[in-house]
Amino acid sequence: MIKKNTLSQRHPYFFGVALLFMAAALVTGAVAMFRSGVLGGGLGFGLSGPKFGLVRVDGVIEDSEWINQWIYTLRDDDDVVGVILRVNSPGGLVAPSQEIFEAVRDLASVKPVVASFGGVAASGGYYISAGATAIVANPASITGSIGVKAELLNGRELMNKIGVREEVIASGPYKNTGSFFTPLTPPQRQYMQDMVMDLHHQFVEDVAKARNMPLKQVQAIANGMALTGRQALDAGLVDHLGGFEDAVGVLEDICEVPERLPFIEGPRDDAPLFERFLSGVGLDLHMMQRIRRVFAAPAWVFRFQ
Repeated sequence: MIKKNTLSQRHPYFFGVALLFMAAALVTGAVAMFRSGVLGGGLGFGLSGPKFGLVRVDGVIEDSEWINQWIYTLRDDDDVVGVILRVNSPGGLVAPSQEIFEAVRDLASVKPVVASFGGVAASGGYYISAGATAIVANPASITGSIGVKAELLNGRELMNKIGVREEVIASGPYKNTGSFFTPLTPPQRQYMQDMVMDLHHQFVEDVAKARNMPLKQVQAIANGMALTGRQALDAGLVDHLGGFEDAVGVLEDICEVPERLPFIEGPRDDAPLFERFLSGVGLDLHMMQRIRRVFAAPAWVFRFQ
């Protein structure tokens, strides 16, 4: 009698990948259920009575939609008496960071917001926190890094070696600025520098106004240099040193609550399962996005990093 091979024997690679995806789905679901049960469940599992809100900002800031929706949900919930903004981000795109900053500032005008820094809250990660009522950083948190940069890749020499040449019909001398195939001309370089500096000035002015600091004081430290939490305290960029529990204590003092309140946490993670799985096994989706942008128009992007 001939023994038939099982699916796992005929297609071991496919079978292994399928098992990995099933495991990732189970882990993701378990984590979501745990967070929902323990912290109040974000959007799906409400808690009645007074409570704190928790806004998590993790990783590179690429978009503000889900974060801001959650911020405004907390703002409009009368049972939420205060909010912790937990930040663990090295920065990201300029406009989404600016949008989150404005949402945080708007929230803080209605109810207290305490920003709590994890391992890193630099550049855009600091920008979004500046609108909070108070900022708490670990002594070793990496923060500051106030500045803007434009990333451009130029592969002219490589393209020449493989016989690829760009032909561009543009409406003006600046329309093709930052092309992967063409080096910047001096006027284009100045054009880019002027845009970077305008965005930088917006960053500095927002921090100075939100933190009630003299503009010159912020300008003096807005050179792109990263700071530890302890250095940031000396520079006036944060208010207290401590971890998450210390930030909760600061929020409790501001809100004058007699006892520890429960939390509702968000925003919920709407990233596709495939992306969450790849992130979990350590693949850098951000790098993949940057590679795709090389051939996009425009071919440059302003970043808080």
